Amino acid sequence: MSVRKRSWVNGKGEEKTAWVVDYVDTKGTRRLKTFKLKKEADQFASTASVEVREGVHVAERDTVTVEKAGELWIASAEAAGLERSTIAQYRQHLKLHIVPLIGSTTLSKLAVPVVRTFEDELRESGRSPQMVRKVLVSLGSLLADAQERGLVSRNAVREKSRARQKGKDRRQEKRQKGKIKVGVDIPTREEIRAIVAALDGRWRPLMLTAIFAGLRASELRGLRWSDVDIERREIRVHQRADRFNEIGRPKSEAGERAIPIPPILVNALKEWKLAYSRPVIGRDDDGKMIREDAQPGHLVFSNGWGKVESLANIINRGLIPIQIAAGVADPTGEVDDTGEPVMRARYTGMHALRHFYASWLINRPQDGGLGLPAKAVQERLGHGSIVMTMDVYGHLFPRGDDADELAAAERSLLG
Repeated sequence: MSVRKRSWVNGKGEEKTAWVVDYVDTKGTRRLKTFKLKKEADQFASTASVEVREGVHVAERDTVTVEKAGELWIASAEAAGLERSTIAQYRQHLKLHIVPLIGSTTLSKLAVPVVRTFEDELRESGRSPQMVRKVLVSLGSLLADAQERGLVSRNAVREKSRARQKGKDRRQEKRQKGKIKVGVDIPTREEIRAIVAALDGRWRPLMLTAIFAGLRASELRGLRWSDVDIERREIRVHQRADRFNEIGRPKSEAGERAIPIPPILVNALKEWKLAYSRPVIGRDDDGKMIREDAQPGHLVFSNGWGKVESLANIINRGLIPIQIAAGVADPTGEVDDTGEPVMRARYTGMHALRHFYASWLINRPQDGGLGLPAKAVQERLGHGSIVMTMDVYGHLFPRGDDADELAAAERSLLG
C-alpha cells in the first residue's frame, strides 16, 4: 500500500495536485483512492491496511447507501421468519426516521461521528429518548446485516460507546417519564371496585381476567379454553394475538406461565363458557345464527364469529364505556346535546389493569393485596427478568421502615 502525490493540469491550464492511495483489497483487486490532503490519505491508508489484513475491508465503490442496505435488511428479516409486528416496526423506523436523514449516505461513510450527528438530529427533531434509542438499535441491526453481506467493514452504531450512552438515555427517559403512580397510571382500589360493579355482559369476564390475572392485551385476545383450568383455578398462557390478529407464541420463555385466579374470576369464566362463548358457525333456514358450543381450541374472548377480537373494540366498546359508567372519568369541559358534561375515561389502555394487578400482588394483605415477594410477582407477570419488574414496580413494594414497624422493632430490641 503506497501513498503518492499526483499532479496534473486541468482544462483551464491550472495545475492541480492530489494524494493517491494505491493498494490491493481483500479480493486482490487494485484500488486507487484520491484525497485532497496528505494527512487524509495517510489516515485512510493506515485504516485500510489493517482492514485488508483482517479481511474486513470494503472498497467504497462496492458499498451501497443506507436506504439500499435497509431494503436488504428487511428482506433478511422476512426470510428469517420474524414476527410481522417486528418487521412492521423495522419498516417504520427505516421509512420515517432513518431514510429521511441518512438514506443517501453510503455505508462506507457511516462512521461513529456520523451516527452521533444522526442521533442528535433525531433528538432535535422532536423524537422521544425512547424512540431515538429504538431507531439506533434498528440502525445497528441494519449495519450488522450489511456486515454479513460484505457491504461495510464496521458497525459504527456498535462501536459507539453504547454502555455509557444507554445508561445516559435510560436516566433521561426515567426523568421524563417518572415512576408510574396510583391514580394516574394505576387505578386505585376504589376505582377497581367501581369498575367491577359496573361490569356486565361479554366484557365482564374479559375485564375481570385483566384485573385478577394480569394478562397482557395480546394474551387476553389469544387465550383459549384449553388454557383455562376451572377445576384447578388456573389460567395458563401459551399463546397471544399480535396487533395484526395473528396467533403466535409469547415473545419470551417467561411469557409462558400458569396464573392462579380468585373465585370471582373462576365464577365469571364458568358463566361465560356456559352462556356466551359460542362462536357463530352459520345461519339456519330462518336466518337465525347457529352457534357452536365452546371447544378447547376456541378463543375465550373471540368476536362474534370466533375470530380474534380487535384491541380497538376491547378498548372503545369495553374499557372506556365501562369506566364512564363506573364514574372513573373526568370532565372534558364540553357538554352534549342535553347539556350534560361530556366525560373522558381516566385510563385509556388495557395496561392500566395489568398495572393494578401488579400492585395487587405487591401490596400487603392489610392493604388489600397479596404481599408476594418480587420473584413471585415477576413470574406472575411473565417478565423476562427481575430487573424489569423492579424497574417498573420496585417503588410499590413496602419499604419495611414505616413508623409503626420502626416502633415495634425498637420495642423488640430495647424492651
